[in-house]
Amino acid sequence: MAADTPKVERPKGFKLLRIALQNRKSACMLGFGFSSGLPYALLIGTLNAWLGEVGVKMATIGVLSWIGLSYSFKFLWSPLVDRLPLPVLESLGRRKSWIFFCQLVMALAFAGLAMTNPATSIGTFALFAFLAALASATQDVAVDAWRIDVADEVTPVELLSPIYQFGYRIASIVGGALALVLAARMSWGAVYGLMACLVLLMLLVTLRAPDTERPEKGKLHADLARVGELKPQTRILALAIVGASWAWAIVTILHFMLSMLLVAPGTAPPSVADFTKHYAPWIVVATVVVPLMVAAGTNWLKGHHNSVLTEQDDHHSAGRTAANHLYVALVAPLAELSGRLGWAVLGVVGMILTYTLCYNIWGSFAFPFYLDELKYTKDEVAFASKVFGIFMTMLGISLGGFLFARIGRMPTILIGAILPVLGNFVYADLAEGGRHIDMVGDAIGLNWLFSQFGFDARMVRLLLAISFENVSTGLAGAAFVAYLSGIVSKQYTAVQYALLSSLTFLIGGLGRGIAGEAIDQIGYASVFRWTALAGALAILFALVEWNRAVRANRLSREVPG
Repeated sequence: MAADTPKVERPKGFKLLRIALQNRKSACMLGFGFSSGLPYALLIGTLNAWLGEVGVKMATIGVLSWIGLSYSFKFLWSPLVDRLPLPVLESLGRRKSWIFFCQLVMALAFAGLAMTNPATSIGTFALFAFLAALASATQDVAVDAWRIDVADEVTPVELLSPIYQFGYRIASIVGGALALVLAARMSWGAVYGLMACLVLLMLLVTLRAPDTERPEKGKLHADLARVGELKPQTRILALAIVGASWAWAIVTILHFMLSMLLVAPGTAPPSVADFTKHYAPWIVVATVVVPLMVAAGTNWLKGHHNSVLTEQDDHHSAGRTAANHLYVALVAPLAELSGRLGWAVLGVVGMILTYTLCYNIWGSFAFPFYLDELKYTKDEVAFASKVFGIFMTMLGISLGGFLFARIGRMPTILIGAILPVLGNFVYADLAEGGRHIDMVGDAIGLNWLFSQFGFDARMVRLLLAISFENVSTGLAGAAFVAYLSGIVSKQYTAVQYALLSSLTFLIGGLGRGIAGEAIDQIGYASVFRWTALAGALAILFALVEWNRAVRANRLSREVPG
């Protein structure tokens, strides 16, 4: 039977585009990929170019970049998106109603950004940006679910996923390179107004998309009703502790963002460094340590047959269904992981928290760095970062996949931890004039090669720095996605992956605030070096995880059968 099963074709480039337009599902997937990628590009990168141009301080930009945590926390409200029917819009379909609603909110939020001057109304501007990020992250939840729901033999997930990525990358060029090119020729408000119109066009894609029926409520989380599972009251208590911890963390972050962005004229803003020093460690405790402790506690109770069901629980209600969804999203994934790995889960979570730290901290300041600090033009940055840079990222992803298959998982993970650290030193050199970059370019002949295409030495520095950075992060990202995919349980594949992947941006996202303040005080070069030092933590945890993986493989070979 297996031998007769045809392999799913993995087309690329224009062949993928042609296939994507052959039927309604794949064409809609291309549109949804564009709809997901456009707001992310506009909010996480391009928006900061606008803020830097009008003179907003780096500390404020760093705090405003915390809106990106919406993408990290989206798994928290994913059960709501999965189960709650939207009034009026529900007639559009289970997933389409949420996608349509989010696109409408995003279009209105981008229109609000277009009509707001961030130099004089940063609080209102931040509110529109946060609203757009929240809607974008929620749309991602619905689109991911739609992709899985509508997959069939003609358009399997293996085909829909690369089509989604294709649309996403097109959107990153439109929201990055094209937006910068347009901003050099019209006002930033006009650019974001145009992007709002593009989001509105995506409503037509949503209206044309197919959808699936809602499942019966009685089928949800049947495993939790089996004998030996925790009693509902115990699950609710565990959920309440974890939920309260997450709620405190989110409210604390939002409160500081508001106090920073709504400061009265002539009044000194609160210190990001003080907030990071006093609150960031507790935020990590609330979102990582407390859930791990609760997960360990639930495992202990089940292992000792305390507070567990002694007979099948056939009770059904809307409240029970909602609680089960939240429990499976917030508690069960970590409980399974800690139960399977034991104390080694601390090393795994440590690596997940720090692996992207090195480049996540400063990534939001890339456009202000290129445009305001180094004085490159918008056209130059658009080409180098969002056209040339995307090809370098794709090269890094391909290299990561090749190394993963050739030398193995953990060696590739370690390389992916080391290279971004070196990339930060490259950027520190770029900030100080690029003397060492010029030496490397001359030594390997790249300065001469690029000069044949009309690039001067100054532009070559930028291209080389972006090349190293994007290849490094592309390789690291590909290796890390493969690592996470391999460590998650098949029982909780989707929710466990969503939870673990969200943690990768937690510390880096929090660090952006203090990085912005540090840039104002000590400059870009010093910040690049300090973030490189922070990236050394990822190398340490990668070595620890490699050691764990080696010991686990050795034990599995020693177990008979």
